[in-house]
Amino acid sequence: MTATHQQHSARPGGPPRRLPFPVVDEIARHCADPDEPDTVHIEIHLPGRPDPERLRAAVATALTRHPRALVRQRAPRPLALRYAWELTGAPDTEVVAFPPRAAGALAAARVRALAEPPPLTASPPLRLDVVEEPERPGCVLLFTLHHAAMDGPACLRIAATAAEVYAGGAPPAAEPPPRSAPGGGGTGLTAGARPPRTPGRPARVAAGHPGPPAPGNGMLVCELPVPRRAPGSGHTVNDQLLVATALTVADWNRRRGQAQDRPVRITMPVDDRPRGPGMPIGNGTRLVEVAYSVAETVPGTDPAALLARTAERTRLLKTLPRRPLGLGAALLTAPVAPVAVRARATRALRRLAAPWTSTTLLSNIGRVPYPLDFGDAGRAERVWFSAPARMPRGLTFTTASTGGRLHLVLRWSRALLGAEDAEVLRELFTRHLAATGAPAQGETP
Repeated sequence: MTATHQQHSARPGGPPRRLPFPVVDEIARHCADPDEPDTVHIEIHLPGRPDPERLRAAVATALTRHPRALVRQRAPRPLALRYAWELTGAPDTEVVAFPPRAAGALAAARVRALAEPPPLTASPPLRLDVVEEPERPGCVLLFTLHHAAMDGPACLRIAATAAEVYAGGAPPAAEPPPRSAPGGGGTGLTAGARPPRTPGRPARVAAGHPGPPAPGNGMLVCELPVPRRAPGSGHTVNDQLLVATALTVADWNRRRGQAQDRPVRITMPVDDRPRGPGMPIGNGTRLVEVAYSVAETVPGTDPAALLARTAERTRLLKTLPRRPLGLGAALLTAPVAPVAVRARATRALRRLAAPWTSTTLLSNIGRVPYPLDFGDAGRAERVWFSAPARMPRGLTFTTASTGGRLHLVLRWSRALLGAEDAEVLRELFTRHLAATGAPAQGETP
């Protein structure tokens, strides 16, 4: 996604501008599955309640400031070579809804977010429910977006703009500074270095106790302390999350009686976009894979040594140029055959490639880069988001941090796991993440 896409808008009085689907959008559209909708959910917890009309106006203004969000899919024609977005310039539907205040409203909104994607045929393909419960103070702004149109960081940027408009503040004058590599002073990488090779099929997440078939994913949200890092350490919190994820999956598989004889491969989105008001909206991340050999995930693995190796791998992977979904996806989306033909080929290849798909996905936004201050409704106290957990992975870990706390979501395919399985995975992840942390001052390592 390029910054120029951000500037496209509908022509006043004329037909909507058209924008061909980028690679990520087209692959997502090809692989749509009604049983496991491709949705991203974001929930922002506020201590107060925003005024309904002011919030609707703020969201409408935010969307006009980010016109790339105001898209709908153009009806495909026979033998068309591309899917295309129509940039509408204004919403087709009301984006903001205020469901009745009721016990269990948040749980119901979460279920809907994971089971009912906003339609691609109406602009914008996102919705916002303002959820209140009698037993909870404040409210939750729960966004649901269709992942074929945009990703979580893009929606969070729209939410930040809406907060700025609602609170009456001026937008930030400068882009937030990019995150620097830990430890300072260069990358510490050897020239010509390459990620370690882990040949063979990756491990799969072992099946647990799935419940009755139901559309959508299951989800568990929890709050954890951000793991400690020693001053000057050469790794990031993201590296600690990767190690905890790899060890959690390996531990889970052993408990389920699955031999851990294959490497664990974790897909990790990398987002190089600026976070300021000019952030390009859409699907702007590229996916890399962090691999762990069988020997690295056995019981008794030294977390410190594994962290050091992980830090080197992630620093290298972030510097290597790569297409958003790799060369294969770029070839599949080349407009050399009708899009309907490419869609069938993409779905067939996805089924054939399922055994080689990575084990799981870890998506870490890190410290939320915006105050998300909604004036009289207060600042965001907690922010959770989750990425789809479709098979064959069937399990994703997503994290963000606000107020010095880590907000984790486990999201799973209902064909693979159940709610009790998620509780076990949460306990394993919590324990392995804590093992990656540096001792507090005065503690014995």
